[in-house]
Amino acid sequence: MVAPNPLASSPFPRILVLGMGNILWADEGFGVRAVETFHKAYRVPDNVTILDGGTQGLYLVQFVNGHDRLIVFDAIDYGLEPGTMKIVEDDEVPKFTGAKKMSLHQTGFQEVLSAADLMGHYPDRLVLVGCQPLDLEDWGGPLTTPVKAVIPRAIETAVGILRDWGVVVTARPEGAAVPPLLENDIDFERYERRAESAALRY
Repeated sequence: MVAPNPLASSPFPRILVLGMGNILWADEGFGVRAVETFHKAYRVPDNVTILDGGTQGLYLVQFVNGHDRLIVFDAIDYGLEPGTMKIVEDDEVPKFTGAKKMSLHQTGFQEVLSAADLMGHYPDRLVLVGCQPLDLEDWGGPLTTPVKAVIPRAIETAVGILRDWGVVVTARPEGAAVPPLLENDIDFERYERRAESAALRY
């Protein structure tokens, strides 16, 4: 789902904060959980769109085309220690996106960027906030401990980038009602709690 952005046009750069991944495959869900956590913790102005990109593949081209700058959270196989966060920027990003394709139907984000480039709408700035996964094979399992632990730092990194770009990012008041970015049965707290309980049973 998308956090609504009511502006059709703006004098400010249009910025997309995007989470990529598949929550059904353990650490593959890092990007989705990171962007969900960001959305719950911070308010952003109308020129910034927060999006759970999931595994939507080329469907995401329309969102990339509609924005000038892009921050992406994703699980990335850098060949590093699990839970290591690494920032990659601009032209280096296509070399890294997509730790693993879980099916033949999952289009890698490299293809999304290539399609946007062919259409003449490649982002002016592009930042990948990636995390080295530990486990991508646990069907239905939660994020592993080292990957889950890096989410707060990944969020703060994105906040810093946005502020460097001149965006006013405001912490939400504690206990404030926040429109869900994901449906309630797959949001972080409910899904992770259920997945962790299932793992303990087995």
